Amino acid sequence: MAKKGKGNRIQVILECTEQRESGTPGMSRYITTKNKKNTTQRLERKKYNPCMKKVTLHREIK
Repeated sequence: MAKKGKGNRIQVILECTEQRESGTPGMSRYITTKNKKNTTQRLERKKYNPCMKKVTLHREIK
């Protein structure tokens, strides 16, 4: 039987670091989930930024 109760997975928002530093208009953000029990640090992923038209580093924001 499956365990019931609160899950360890939470939704997090990833925001582009290069676009934030450059000050260009618009913002690239992605929503994903992570297991807060196994991954205690902030997530960092390389994702496509449509405003800059290239792949950039996206970090978790709170």
